[in-house]
Formats: sequence, structure tokens, C-alpha cells
Amino acid sequence: MARRCGITGKGVMSGNNVSHANNKTRRRFLPNLQEQSFFSDVLGTSIQIRLTTNGIRTIEHNGGLDAFLLGTPDRRLPAEALTLKKRIAKAQEKKSAA
Repeated sequence: MARRCGITGKGVMSGNNVSHANNKTRRRFLPNLQEQSFFSDVLGTSIQIRLTTNGIRTIEHNGGLDAFLLGTPDRRLPAEALTLKKRIAKAQEKKSAA
């Protein structure tokens, strides 16, 4: 499983540890990933996604998972979020037709 946020796309960064003597050694900065489940009103089920805390706050700020995904352009979403967006759009279309 990749260490990458499913919404914002944030991933691992690299840098240096710098000691008091100014010695530099390589290190990795890992994103703060959390397993979070969101309830999708359109699908009628909860969906588990691995997100950064910033991604969780973004979804909550935009009114939930469905509203965030449907309101965000495709070019700004990672592949995992795009497949979920297509599922939600298809289910919403089916509900409105019935």
C-alpha cells in the first residue's frame, strides 16, 4: 500500500537530518495517514479511505465525501478518488432516473 493520500495526493518527501555539528544524513518525511470511513449518502454505504489529516479536514469542510468528490474537477483528483467519483455519479444518476 502506497504512502499517499487518496484525496490530496500528498506523499513521502525526503530531506536531511542536520546535527549540531552540521552533519547531514538523509531522512524521510512521512505523511500523517489515517484510515477513515466516510458515509456516502448516494451509495448508502460507508467507504474506507486512507487519507492525511489535511484530506479529512478538506472533505469535512466541503460537506462530506459525495459533495467533495462531485464538486472537485477530475484533474485535481488521484486515480483512487476518480473511480469513487464515477461510482457516486453513476449511482446518483440512477437514483434521479428512478
